[in-house]
Amino acid sequence: MIGLLGVKRNTPLEVREKLIVTCKNHDLYIDKLLKYFKEAVILATCNRTEIYFNVFDMDNEEILKKIFEVFNWNLNYKEYIFISANKRAYTHLFEVCSGFHSKIVGEDQILGQVKNAYEEALKRKGVTCELQRLFQQALSCGKKFKSTSRLYEIPVSSVSIAVKESINKACNTYMILGYGDVGKLAVKYLLCHKISKIYLVVRNMSIINEIQDDRVEVISFDHKNKYINDVDCVIGCTSAPHVIVKARDISEKGKKLYMYDLAVPRDFEEEISYLNRTEVYNIDEISRMNDENKKLRIKKMEEHKYILIQYLNEYEEWIKLREIVPSIQELKSLGNNVSQKRINTFVNKSNSKDHIMLVNQLVESTSNFYINNAIDVLKEETLKGCGNECLRIIEKIFKMKE
Repeated sequence: MIGLLGVKRNTPLEVREKLIVTCKNHDLYIDKLLKYFKEAVILATCNRTEIYFNVFDMDNEEILKKIFEVFNWNLNYKEYIFISANKRAYTHLFEVCSGFHSKIVGEDQILGQVKNAYEEALKRKGVTCELQRLFQQALSCGKKFKSTSRLYEIPVSSVSIAVKESINKACNTYMILGYGDVGKLAVKYLLCHKISKIYLVVRNMSIINEIQDDRVEVISFDHKNKYINDVDCVIGCTSAPHVIVKARDISEKGKKLYMYDLAVPRDFEEEISYLNRTEVYNIDEISRMNDENKKLRIKKMEEHKYILIQYLNEYEEWIKLREIVPSIQELKSLGNNVSQKRINTFVNKSNSKDHIMLVNQLVESTSNFYINNAIDVLKEETLKGCGNECLRIIEKIFKMKE
């Protein structure tokens, strides 16, 4: 069974913070999951925690307990968890890759995140069979959906909204915390505007030569407080498991400070929002901000939903046909045995090498003709849902059980 355990939509941010997976421990977590599951992929982003797995004989309650044990999550939060199996799980992943389940509907950043999650699992041999094919198919679906729907013509993400809102508030100097995928986008979007300064706060100072723009100054986390009270806006994008900016870091006096927290768990201490000079927005509040293109994106996405259905059907066909692979192999083996017996009989009675070669070809082609026809019919009937009855008849015709 292919399954999915995820955090429900509309789960409060303070609960989502308790159900996260830290990036640096992915390898360890995958290894632990593989003790209980045949395959496993961890899709963990700032807004999403989903575990995909392939399991033989385990009920939902046991699955939940095993996964909570691996991540050391508190079982008191299990009411915020959902588990889907087979088609519901497949469909969910295809929709995720196409942007249907993103906080900002239609954003395509998730596609790269799914690819990274798949590649992480691949490195640890977490995907080897059905789940591997599912992720390959889902990623292909997402790429096709993105290019065909042309959603990139109306790009949007939580970080683009944060940048847009801050620019509208006449912010001119910025501090960006973190330089992962989201941090890089924040810097990219900001540099498209006429802003004067970005303090980019990072742990790895080796990136100092990556950005060729005089408006960007790379600093360490140890030096962030030297500049934080002089900027107009702070954008938090780290993957840290703890608070990065505390209330005591912000001076009570000074100009208005706009703060956009894109991280889960949050980068900004909650008490910061109570200060008179700050205006703080968390990831949920940013997602709810006015987006004039939202209706257009939803309309485009619905118009192209047929792409999901096409890829989903292809995967389901592959799953169904996988079930009859042993029977197909047995049929081919039977055909080879039958033809070889007749060829051996002729070889024993003939003295001509040319005759032997010709008979060998004719007998093999005759056997292949009927065996391949039987295989084609078996595949066709399996996809119609009549595979078991068809296989029973084929086994009887070809005496496969003797």
